[in-house]
Amino acid sequence: MRRRRGILFVLSSPSGAGKSTLTRRLLDTDPDFELSISATTRARRAGEIEGKHYFFVSRPEFERMVAQDEMLEHAEVFDNRYGTPRAPVENAIRSGRDVLFDVDWQGAQQLRASDLGQSVVQVFILPPSIAELERRLRARAQDSEAVIARRMAKARDEISHWAEYPYVLVNDDMDRCFEQMTTIIAAERLRWERQSWVFPKVNALYEEFGRRHGQDNGGCR
Repeated sequence: MRRRRGILFVLSSPSGAGKSTLTRRLLDTDPDFELSISATTRARRAGEIEGKHYFFVSRPEFERMVAQDEMLEHAEVFDNRYGTPRAPVENAIRSGRDVLFDVDWQGAQQLRASDLGQSVVQVFILPPSIAELERRLRARAQDSEAVIARRMAKARDEISHWAEYPYVLVNDDMDRCFEQMTTIIAAERLRWERQSWVFPKVNALYEEFGRRHGQDNGGCR
């Protein structure tokens, strides 16, 4: 039986900082994590699978989900809507599983402000330099010059929100950055408020103290 509540682990960064690589590596190495699947209004690309890469919905359906509080967070990015359906996330953390979010600062703010905010752990990934960020975008050979220019323009705004995150890492070495990230996860999982066994254990200790010494146990409230 799992003995803790799951965490909502949020990774944010400008495009090209290495967030996607860190995300894949974490999912490949930590069986307690699952990736939050976003809903989007953008068209499905070749090879994308419904429910695995995204939930593809119409704009009216997306707006209905927002209006009925079925989204934990949502934003408009490059003329398309993206958001996180609430139900799968709530089911995961109740069962003790951790959910990994690949969202921007707007999504991170909304998650932190939601009714699940106490379960949120946020990490911002910085590139080693702007020149390296642009080099990585070009090396992917996935985007046109116009798209790269848009991503670079957006990067400045994204980086300006770094101080909203309790943890900030520089991805100048992928192995070191990943090790630092997993250290954060290990520490956050051990926080007592995430542990379902702590109150019963402390109460049992007080009760034992009362039996042995004849005093009121004064247990946890």
